[in-house]
Amino acid sequence: MSVLLCVGTAGMSVWFSRDLGETWTRPYIESGLYLEARVWALSAHPARPGEVFAGTDSGIYRWSEATRLWTHLPSPLDGLHVWSLVQSPDDPDVLLAGTHPAGIWRSTDGARSWTPCAARFAETCVFLGRPRVTQILYDPLQRETVWAGVEIDGVHRSTDGGRTWAKIGQGLLSDDIHGVAVVPEDGRRRLFATTNKGLHLSLDDGATWTMQPLDSPWQYTRTIVPRADGEGTVFLTNGDGPPGSTGRLLRSADRGRSWQDARLPGALNSTPWTIATHPADPSLMFVCSNLGQLFRSTDGGASWTRLAREFGEVRSTLWQPLG
Repeated sequence: MSVLLCVGTAGMSVWFSRDLGETWTRPYIESGLYLEARVWALSAHPARPGEVFAGTDSGIYRWSEATRLWTHLPSPLDGLHVWSLVQSPDDPDVLLAGTHPAGIWRSTDGARSWTPCAARFAETCVFLGRPRVTQILYDPLQRETVWAGVEIDGVHRSTDGGRTWAKIGQGLLSDDIHGVAVVPEDGRRRLFATTNKGLHLSLDDGATWTMQPLDSPWQYTRTIVPRADGEGTVFLTNGDGPPGSTGRLLRSADRGRSWQDARLPGALNSTPWTIATHPADPSLMFVCSNLGQLFRSTDGGASWTRLAREFGEVRSTLWQPLG
């Protein structure tokens, strides 16, 4: 199986590998995306191999593996930073984008045009100036339900495919939401939110939350991702802050009830930040630290290899099969 691996960086555009992370290329500016772009989000869809959308500091771009070119898709998002980007599992032309300042936008024509969604977010943030939407996630159990994490304004939910949104939940120790995840179990959802003050769990669809203390020197959590096979293995990034000076990748084999160190090899230079998994091969996974270290697993996260390449600041990672 041929694989395209993509890493989006804060200031060094997007890097591509076609040999599982052994070697890398960054297309020159003639490709359509400037070399110092800040790429906060990446999205790809199984129905469109070779197509990747990027959310950047200058709007939305689309990559074609066939032409090796980026196409800028002009829109009102050009004046915003696109911090999160996701495609509907049922239709690759339906996209939701989360921005900084905080807003959520919807496209039904492959990112050619966008409509602002009905949502209310905090106007100001003591740490960021203005809040930003850090993640948008389609619910695997009910596709019209979509979740969003906002830094710093809590968890928001849509029950109409992302058209309208409402803030939900009580019990979060912090509204500084970095990531969200849904882990199905017996037709119900275990809903997780990662924050600067720890991992939180909701068993009532986000109405109430409880903190899940980690057996770790730090409670700062960033990304939580179920392995793509859907069998209940979940990965969580944990460290001493943003970007931090060290951290751990944690692994749960029981849908987030308990966590063990996944033992990324060597000394980490920052908090682990991104996790890439794909249903085409759940055994193949990639993890990046915030300051650019790269790790690969070929056994579903049981063991990891540290790759030679290091980037600058990493913000997004994905891989997709090309055929």
